[in-house]
Amino acid sequence: MFQHAIVKIPCKAMINGITDHPELGVPDYEKALAQHAAYIEALKKCGVDVTVLPPDEAYPDSCFVEDPAIVTKYCAIVTNPGAASRKGETAAIAPVLEQFYPKDKIFHITDPGTLEGGDVMMCGDTFYVGQSARTNAEGIRQLGEILGQFGCKVVAVPLTEVLHLKTGVVYLENNCIWMNGTVIVPAGYPTVQAAVESLGYPVLVCDTSEFRKIDGGLSCLSLRF
Repeated sequence: MFQHAIVKIPCKAMINGITDHPELGVPDYEKALAQHAAYIEALKKCGVDVTVLPPDEAYPDSCFVEDPAIVTKYCAIVTNPGAASRKGETAAIAPVLEQFYPKDKIFHITDPGTLEGGDVMMCGDTFYVGQSARTNAEGIRQLGEILGQFGCKVVAVPLTEVLHLKTGVVYLENNCIWMNGTVIVPAGYPTVQAAVESLGYPVLVCDTSEFRKIDGGLSCLSLRF
C-alpha cells in the first residue's frame, strides 16, 4: 500500500519542455496548472498524503518528478538523468527524500551511468529497466548493484520505439499509477479505461493533455511510495 506521493508544481518554463511531438502544440500553462491540481486531488482520493514541491523555473521538465528519483519500500535512489537539461533536477529532490528515508538508505546513480525513473517499472521485487536514449547500461548496472543489496532483481529491457519504458508499458499492481486498489487513467483513452474497468479496478480519470505535449503522462508526475 502507498502512503505518500511527491509532486512538483509545473513552472511557467514548461512551455519549453523537451518534446518529440511538436505537432501537439505548446502547452497551455494555466490549463496545465488546473490539470495538475486535479491530479493531486485524485492522488488524495486514493488515500495518500501528498507533498507538493514549488515550481522551479530553471528546469522546464521538473514537474516530472518521477525521473530524478526512484522510491521503493527498501530505499530511495537519486538518478542521473540522461537529458542534459534535466541533470540539475536531482539537487532539489535529494533533500526531499531525506524527509522519508534515512540517509544510509538513499543512493545515487553516478557518471558515466545515466538513469531516469520513467524507465524503471517495479513489479514486486523485480525491476524492469528500459535501456533507452536516457538510461544506459552502466546506469542499469549501478541500479542492479544497489537493489541487489535488498534481494531485488533488475532486468534490462532494450527500447527503440518509445522514450521511456513506462511510456509504452504499465503494470497494474503496486506501480505505474495503480494507487491502493484504484487505477488513475488518462482522459482520452477509452479503450484503456474499458480494459482496466473490465478487470474490476475502480478508475479515476485525469486529463493530462497539456503534459502529453512535452512527452509526459500520469506516472511521470509523481513519486509514489
